[in-house]
Amino acid sequence: MAYSDALWQEAKKKCRLNNEDIKIAKELGLNPKSLIKNIPNKNQQWKAPVSVWIREIQEERQRKSLLKQKRKESDKTEV
Repeated sequence: MAYSDALWQEAKKKCRLNNEDIKIAKELGLNPKSLIKNIPNKNQQWKAPVSVWIREIQEERQRKSLLKQKRKESDKTEV
């Protein structure tokens, strides 16, 4: 489902994101509603801001992708 630009703009404003954060969120397959839902409130001091959360997800996926790629390369050399 494609989300309207209005929803993305609302998420950008409420979550205090920049254009780069929105671009990364879209690439990760996140939607504006999930971004808004993950805004930490005052009782959730442990929760990272949405922009940090997006970057952490991106780094984790890149790390996993790199590990998978290394595993494939090592499997090729063993055969």
